[in-house]
Amino acid sequence: MNTVDGLRDRLQQLHARTAETPLFNPVFQLSHDLSRQLESGAMDLAAMESLVAALECEGLQARASRLRHLIAPTDRQENLARVAALLNEEDGFAEFRRRWERPLLHAVFTAHPTFLLSPAEADAVAEAALAEDPMAATVCQVPGAGPKVTLDYEHAEALAAIERAGAARDRINAALLSHARARWPGRWLDFKPLPFRFASWVGYDMDGRTDISWSTSIAFRLSEKARRLESYAAQLEAVAPDHALVATLRGASAHAADMAARFTGLGAEPEALAAAANALTAEHADKLLSLAPVIAALEAEAKAAEGDAAIALAVLAGAMRADGLGMGWIHFRVNSSQLLNALRRRIDPEGTLDLASKSALSKLRELLAEVKPLRANFAALAIETSTAMRQFLVMAQILHHIDADAPIRMLIAECEQPQTVLAALYFAELLGIADKVDVSPLFETEAALEHGGRFLEALLAEDAYRVYARRRGRVAVQTGFSDAGRFMGQIPAALAIERLQGRLAAAMKAAGLTDVAALVFNTHGESMGRGAHPSGFADRLTWPLSRWARGRFAKAEIALEAEASFQGGDGYLFFRSDELALATLTRIIEAEEALRGEGEPDPFYDRTDLSLDFYRAIRRVQREQLESVTYARAVTAFGLGMLNVTGSRVSRRQSDIASDRTMSLRQIRAIPHNAILQQIGYPVNVIAGAGIAAGEEAEAVAELLGRSGRGRQLVRLLRAANGLASIKTVACFGELFNSAYWASRPYRGTETALEDACLAMAEYLTKDDRAGVFRRLASRLRVDWMKLHRLLGMIAKEPSSESAGESGGRNLAQDEQRRTIALLQALRLALLMHMFLRAVQVPPFSRSNDVSREDVLEMVLSLRVDEALTQLRRAYPVVEPEIEDFPVNEPTDYPDNRGEGYGAIRTRFIDPIERANALNLRISAAIANHFGAHG
Repeated sequence: MNTVDGLRDRLQQLHARTAETPLFNPVFQLSHDLSRQLESGAMDLAAMESLVAALECEGLQARASRLRHLIAPTDRQENLARVAALLNEEDGFAEFRRRWERPLLHAVFTAHPTFLLSPAEADAVAEAALAEDPMAATVCQVPGAGPKVTLDYEHAEALAAIERAGAARDRINAALLSHARARWPGRWLDFKPLPFRFASWVGYDMDGRTDISWSTSIAFRLSEKARRLESYAAQLEAVAPDHALVATLRGASAHAADMAARFTGLGAEPEALAAAANALTAEHADKLLSLAPVIAALEAEAKAAEGDAAIALAVLAGAMRADGLGMGWIHFRVNSSQLLNALRRRIDPEGTLDLASKSALSKLRELLAEVKPLRANFAALAIETSTAMRQFLVMAQILHHIDADAPIRMLIAECEQPQTVLAALYFAELLGIADKVDVSPLFETEAALEHGGRFLEALLAEDAYRVYARRRGRVAVQTGFSDAGRFMGQIPAALAIERLQGRLAAAMKAAGLTDVAALVFNTHGESMGRGAHPSGFADRLTWPLSRWARGRFAKAEIALEAEASFQGGDGYLFFRSDELALATLTRIIEAEEALRGEGEPDPFYDRTDLSLDFYRAIRRVQREQLESVTYARAVTAFGLGMLNVTGSRVSRRQSDIASDRTMSLRQIRAIPHNAILQQIGYPVNVIAGAGIAAGEEAEAVAELLGRSGRGRQLVRLLRAANGLASIKTVACFGELFNSAYWASRPYRGTETALEDACLAMAEYLTKDDRAGVFRRLASRLRVDWMKLHRLLGMIAKEPSSESAGESGGRNLAQDEQRRTIALLQALRLALLMHMFLRAVQVPPFSRSNDVSREDVLEMVLSLRVDEALTQLRRAYPVVEPEIEDFPVNEPTDYPDNRGEGYGAIRTRFIDPIERANALNLRISAAIANHFGAHG
């Protein structure tokens, strides 16, 4: 079993034995075989590393293949031709402008911690995705280690992705303008293309973070301004090298770069802060706050230009109109509690008023009616202690001194009452920036989604809010799939969000706000567990914003502005090269074009006696899972020890050793929660409950799902997740903690050298609960899965995609991928056994800093390996002098009974644990690549 093919053959042999007994676990048996070879010396960690490396390659190839499946074709000319083919010659000029002068999609590049791939790996995957067969492409000859993921790294990656997206949009705009010039030669320059708008919250999102200072946000915005102005100058220089505006743009870029340098790393020292602030706020010949005159000049020159130069000037003006003085628009984000705390200081300093009460609402109305804008400077910002108020002060400084044109979004997390939105509006009015700030509540918790309709009705009934919405021209809301999917299950979350979107359309119509747009920001991740449908861009766009929801806005005659996120490194992969960026935007255009007009009636929304019960039953099962001590213990059994560091944001709060046993799932954020589900082998929050929910109505539910467009989309998600899931893998992790396994392992005398270690493990694990936890979880999942298997068997597969590569009713590609994941899991289990055996054999050491040898063993069993290694290195320092280090002449017989040297202890126990854990983390990355995303 020294090769991957050998492992596959052995797994296939073991799999055949499941026919003999349903309890036989081929994955665990393979891991046991590997463990015996590793402990006997027939195989070493170097051999294990070779197997891991080979399977890592397959994981990267699978990632590239999935990427290509989503965005192919990738040829630049073919994609531009596809865009051109969608331009209907029957459309009049007014219809053409209506279609292409409003964004088909607002794309937001967030800093979610999904930077799993190193830059070299991401480049290799992106290159392989351009090949016709990514599984045959070379992606493996790249170094796996990458730079530390810091906020600066995330910001640089976001800007690179947005820059490529902007270049792709320019190419599309050039194609649109060329069509307009040919079709309407006398009016074509009246057309202002804007098919996409881009934004980012990297460096501006304060929710759950204390490491982003206000000066960081200012410095980032200035650096973005400098970079964008330089790119505008380069674009213009390529068209007209001697154009006077080239120097204007370059001078403004240099000025912005100088200001960015002044604010980078700025501390609290008053003189330094004042110097930076005074430099930024002072009048300067190169200080550019608006691109309006530049855009007007370029458009005037385009009318006088000829040929390609006219197109190029119009494209540049379009980019400026879209992005302003930055790489794109920006989103700030705060938590509702931060906002209400800031409000309390102004209306209730004694803390006697319930801010959710009608009295508080009345007080807010009075404040909004009487508010008079205040001036604020950087000194006021420097002394402000309220996080929320600091954000508004930063926005004011950006609008006054960096970019006066581009509006700013203020996202409010955990927003569950209208007072929170009105508080944000009040602070915007107080600083005189309400005409440039879009306040957007986030609906993500179960309570927010359940009561969101009433929330929206109450908010839109407020006179002050309606006046504000008309001033801004939109009502902005945000829906979240990460926490909603974690706490409700992904399917119930999507259906609850869909219902909320319909309620927004109804509330806007009832409030008479059909004259403004509805901007709906669906903040989904890149994995199935966080709202990204894996079947293609049509599903990716309509899973979070369905045809039905879109139809509610159309019926109410409300313009809909759809917005979606590309989260962290996983999301940026779609824009890792110019070809991928253009292909991605082209697929979005094609998908949106297919959504034009009315769709076919969908029985999913008519047969609510079935669909609503199905939704409620899945939600009930998901809630039971979440409230289950068994589920919580299984998910937290290894803490975050199976996960690589993939972002600059902390994934959970610190705790002591004992607290891991009672850790709440709320201590772990949504991305690591979903990542753990991938690693233990079963995406519970996607699959669980669908089988049980069908219940006695399975045939009727299957018939409905098969006839319904929304239902078939739901089934495609279930089948994709099920194709990667393995309940036997879940059960394997329980066997790791099975005292009987360790006690029986040396029983027949085949591993006598391990007898003491195995018995010590067995004795220690008699008081451990994890074996029973994983067994109970696997049993619960198995019952639901059997019913899901029966339900899916009643629904015909769609020939265009699901049945590709099938034989005898099985999806061969999915089976192969599941077997590859099984090999990775078997290798991991063998490595974990190796770590456990090494940890239990560490010689006793004196208790230090209240940490005992038993504590260190528990750290290893919980995969808090770095902490364990720190304690072991403290107990066994290799810097301790050896007697041989002293070249003395006199002989000695003492010490006559020296124990094993500390260096030998490190070699035998500490170093193998460290090396095995490193391989475990590489396996984690490979498994995540098969799932197509981290978390």
